[in-house]
Amino acid sequence: MRSRYSAYTLGDEAYLRASWHASTRPVDAIIQDDAAKWLGLEVKRHAQQGDEASVEFVARYRIDGRAHRMHEISRFLREDGKWLYVDGTFPEKSK
Repeated sequence: MRSRYSAYTLGDEAYLRASWHASTRPVDAIIQDDAAKWLGLEVKRHAQQGDEASVEFVARYRIDGRAHRMHEISRFLREDGKWLYVDGTFPEKSK
């Protein structure tokens, strides 16, 4: 998870593709908005059961001077010893 965040901060499209599971990997560009300035990553929790894992995180970034947060629970599968991002869900904001 941390390595994928680093790839986003560096604009490393090749690494993001290589670490994305083939069954859900996008055909189009992964990095859509290179105007984002990434500010930090907080891993809230993680769980692993065999070759499946989940990571809940909050990533902070800024676009055009405005701060944003992305709260996601990512799902990963391990294939040939390598963890691959499959998909993610976005928990609802607390009210």
